[in-house]
Amino acid sequence: MVAEFAVTHMATVIDGNAVAAEIRGGLGEAIDALGDAGVTPGLATVLMSDDPASETYVSMKQHACEEVGINGIHVELAADAPAEELYETIAELNDDPEVNGILVQMPVPDHVDESTVLEAIDPAKDVDGFHPFNVGRLVAGEARFRPCTPHGVLKLLESVGVDTEGKDVVIVGRSQIVGKPLANLLLQKNADGNATVTVCHSRTTDLAAHTRRADIVIAAAGAPELITGDMLTDGVTVIDVGVNRVDADNEKGYELVGDVEFDSAEAKAEYITPVPGGVGPMTIAMLLYNTVLAAGEQHDVRVALP
Repeated sequence: MVAEFAVTHMATVIDGNAVAAEIRGGLGEAIDALGDAGVTPGLATVLMSDDPASETYVSMKQHACEEVGINGIHVELAADAPAEELYETIAELNDDPEVNGILVQMPVPDHVDESTVLEAIDPAKDVDGFHPFNVGRLVAGEARFRPCTPHGVLKLLESVGVDTEGKDVVIVGRSQIVGKPLANLLLQKNADGNATVTVCHSRTTDLAAHTRRADIVIAAAGAPELITGDMLTDGVTVIDVGVNRVDADNEKGYELVGDVEFDSAEAKAEYITPVPGGVGPMTIAMLLYNTVLAAGEQHDVRVALP
């Protein structure tokens, strides 16, 4: 029976680009409501890095702002500038009424303390949701901003009607950015929560024993093709957060793969996200969502969000 499933079954591939586009489009009503109140939501991105990937990510975020009608403000600092220059920049953005959200592109240089950077951002403008105050609110079940990637994962599950209530969810990865906040969200008594959650990581004994019993597997370990089809049960939902660059025989010399070996997992899954084109587009869409939410809160304007 298992063999027959693998041969005849074809998973539904969740199109993150399409879901993200729908969310961006749905922000229009909220942005119009803010405009009627004389408010244009503003997102400030701060880049203190020479890393081409970071430059690309920031450019994508600014372009997304422009597309939906959010005012994008971009600040670049030299990678070798004093840490105090970054802290002063954040303080100025905190005080700027035209800035509703602040995002400092990570990673920052080694001479800058990441925790100090996160704590310097006004929690009301912390649209990444990483300030300790906002993390505490999330754990308490009163999140001001849901972190972008975890929120995007929940939206992807919702888009294909996957109900998390009572389901066994295995998250592979315990990062502050994805694994931990996502586990907290899925545990909470919400329509997109109420799951039984297991968090696995690099010290987990017999990872496959956990993933094989899961209804939903969320891979966020940063390990190329760590999870293969033989580690999954038939009919599982697979959300692949990983984006890994591996050598390839093509013009670029590399290709992007996820934390899941796609072909073998697809043969087992009912739903699966691709890499690229799955979770990635959702992260930016939810950043815009949080920026609009922040603008509404700061100006006391009720907005309807998708």
